[in-house]
Amino acid sequence: MRVYIEQTSQKHILKFVCDEIITPGSFELTKSSDLVNSKLAQQLFQFPFVEKVFITANFVAIQKSDMVEWEHVAQSLKEIVNEHLEKDSIVLKEIKKEPYTLYAEMTPNPRVMKFVSNQTISEAMVEVKSKEEAVKVPLALSLFNRFDFIDEVFLSENYVSITRSEETDWQFLALEVRQFILEYLQSGESIVDADYVPVETRVEEEQEQRFYNDTEKEIQRILKEYIQPAVAKDGGNIALVEFNEQTKTATMLLQGACSGCPSSTITLKNGIETILKDMLPNVVEHVEAVNG
Repeated sequence: MRVYIEQTSQKHILKFVCDEIITPGSFELTKSSDLVNSKLAQQLFQFPFVEKVFITANFVAIQKSDMVEWEHVAQSLKEIVNEHLEKDSIVLKEIKKEPYTLYAEMTPNPRVMKFVSNQTISEAMVEVKSKEEAVKVPLALSLFNRFDFIDEVFLSENYVSITRSEETDWQFLALEVRQFILEYLQSGESIVDADYVPVETRVEEEQEQRFYNDTEKEIQRILKEYIQPAVAKDGGNIALVEFNEQTKTATMLLQGACSGCPSSTITLKNGIETILKDMLPNVVEHVEAVNG
């Protein structure tokens, strides 16, 4: 057997480590992905409990649903990975990937620049606020190592939002940062480690540890349906922290481009607060924010 199982920090993800390098690049696959380049992925997604397959370096990481426990399926999956390793069919060697394109886009926050790609960069929201936090986010770590003016890195879907320091100006930096990110993406290096715990998971785990009443759940639903998609276009995210029924105040967590944005107060008061007051009359009267 040339494969061994390695636990990760996420209970739904298990790593199957091989005794050789599988691919110099990285592939994050779901059931809706084009699976033509991986016979292994084609077979794995025949199992209804397999939600995502991540292939990079010398391992395959598999994310499962709650319908099964690892103890019942891990050994079988290990044997499948080993079989494809022997057949050299985990990833086809000749893979023609669409070249990356990248453009820079201003956000309402003058300190934050959004770099938008024609391909998915990260399916999960990834927030890195320091070099020390970037251990499991190789792209962010490379950015911190290369540019000393970077304060924060935020990844989501097909873009990277970068927060610069107060002493610098994007006018002189954007082109160089854009070129660096583009070359990194084209190199095929890992962007986010498979066992990184994304922002959504951390928020969900925090939410599981405390009780949210019906009002808070309704506020969360409104945020997800009406507000978060628009905020994401500006390179940020907003989530409910808590709701105070006595003061009728909803406290929001601002992340990415929204964090520290001078116009965030206007957005909260003229946008989010207005929507919540209209949709939950006499329930929500005020919205306050804390920066992520």
